Amino acid sequence: MTEDLPEAVRLGLEAARAAATKRSNRLCVHEGDKIHKVLRMWESGFALAASDAPPLRGYVDLYDGPRHLSSCLVVASPGEEAGERRYEFKRHTPVSDRPAADFERTETAPAALIPPHF
Repeated sequence: MTEDLPEAVRLGLEAARAAATKRSNRLCVHEGDKIHKVLRMWESGFALAASDAPPLRGYVDLYDGPRHLSSCLVVASPGEEAGERRYEFKRHTPVSDRPAADFERTETAPAALIPPHF
């Protein structure tokens, strides 16, 4: 259906879609002290806007708003597509919100201990 529209209307619709995606998406990549908004993400990588995306290579942190999701080792894919610069994960390690343990935690573990009465 969009191929029947005039070129100016089609470009306007694409720009509006891109702007809505930027507003609704909370995903961002932290590279040192620089923050870049993620346009979209898939299992093996993510895409940033080509206009302000640097050629990332190395370790970055992936956030959903204030929540740290993962620590990633990324490499940029060659070229740009539809105004996006794509990056692929070489390593994608989820970040845990609990400390590491050397034992299995059960679902029925007590939340606290009741002190003994003397």
